[in-house]
Amino acid sequence: MSSTRLPLTVGLASLTTQTEGLSWPGITWSTGPQLAGNSEQLNALLDFAFLPESTARLGETLAVVVVQGAKIVAERYSSQITAETPLISWSTAKSITHAAAGILVADGLLDPGAPINAPEWQSAADPRASITLTDLLEMRSGLHFVEEYVDNKNSNCLEMLFGDAADDVAGYAASQPLEHKVGSVFNYSSGTTNIVARHIAHLLGAGEDPAERQSLMTEFLQQRLFGPLGMSTAQPRFDASGTFVGSSYLFASAQDFARFGLLYLRDGLWGKERLLPEGWVDTARTAVSVDPDGGALYGQHWWVRSGNAGIFFALGYEQQIIMCIPRSDTVLVRLGKTTADQRSSFESHWDEVILACTD
Repeated sequence: MSSTRLPLTVGLASLTTQTEGLSWPGITWSTGPQLAGNSEQLNALLDFAFLPESTARLGETLAVVVVQGAKIVAERYSSQITAETPLISWSTAKSITHAAAGILVADGLLDPGAPINAPEWQSAADPRASITLTDLLEMRSGLHFVEEYVDNKNSNCLEMLFGDAADDVAGYAASQPLEHKVGSVFNYSSGTTNIVARHIAHLLGAGEDPAERQSLMTEFLQQRLFGPLGMSTAQPRFDASGTFVGSSYLFASAQDFARFGLLYLRDGLWGKERLLPEGWVDTARTAVSVDPDGGALYGQHWWVRSGNAGIFFALGYEQQIIMCIPRSDTVLVRLGKTTADQRSSFESHWDEVILACTD
C-alpha cells in the first residue's frame, strides 16, 4: 500500500468554460456530429464491441454513450437494452456519493476537514474519532477493509454487500478497527463510501428509523441531483437500516450516467445553476494516491488517468465506466460485464476508443 500522499497536481486540465451559447441537454438529449477525434474509427470500435466475436476479449457490452459538446455523437445498445433501461452502477455510485457530499458542503452543512462523528467512534480516546470526510473520500481513513470480489472468506466487501452485514453496511464498515494512522495509507474500500452515505442522511436530519432515513435521502438525491440533471431513470438502493448503498447500488440508463459525467466535465454546473461548490470537481480529479494494485491514480472517489489529457473517471466492477475527457469536451459511458481476466484486452480496446474521441 502507498503510505505517502502524492504532491497536489498543479495546473489541472481546463474544463469547459461557461459561455452564453454553451449547449446543455434538455429533457432528451440532442445528437450531433463528432467534434473531436476520428468518427469513422470510433464507430468501427463501437461496432466491434457489440459483435458476438468480441465477447472473448471485451466481455459483454450492454450500452455505450459518447457525448461531445453536450450532444450524443455515438450510441450503441445490446439487443436486450434500450436508451431507457436502468443498469447497475457498481462502484461508479461512489462518484455520485461524492457529488451528494459536495452539495452539503455548498449548503454549509458539511466541513470536509472536520471529524464526521460516527456513532461507532464516540469515545474521545478512540483514534477513529479523528476521521474526516476528506479521509474517507480519499480512501485514507485507516480503517481495516478488504476489497475482494472473489474470496468470500477474506472479503469485507462481499460480507458487507451480500453477507450478514448487508442489513447495515455503514455500521459494519465503521465498526472495523483502525489498521493504519488516519490519513496515511490508501486503501480502496466500498465500506468508507457507505459511511459517507449514512453521514449525509444524518446531516439531512435522519434519525435511526430506516424508513425516515431512506425517505430523506431519496428526496435529497432527487431534488438536488437527479432532478436538476434530468436523470429520470435513477434508482438508488438502500439497505435494511435505510442507508443508501452509495458504494455500489444506483441503477440508471447509460444516457443518465452520461448526464452525471457531464456535470463533472462542466465543473459542477448545470445550465446557469451551480449544483456543486466551486473547486469540488477539482478535489475529485486531483490525484493524491497510487493504488498498489496496478498503479492507478486516485483523487476523491474518482480515478485519475495519467497523461496530459486530464482524464478522470468513475469505475465500477465489471468495467462500468463514466469517463470525462476535458481536452475534447467528451463524456464516455460504458456499461457491461467484463471479467477480471479480460481486463487487459478490454483496456487496450478502450484506449483506442479514447484516442478516437480526442484530437
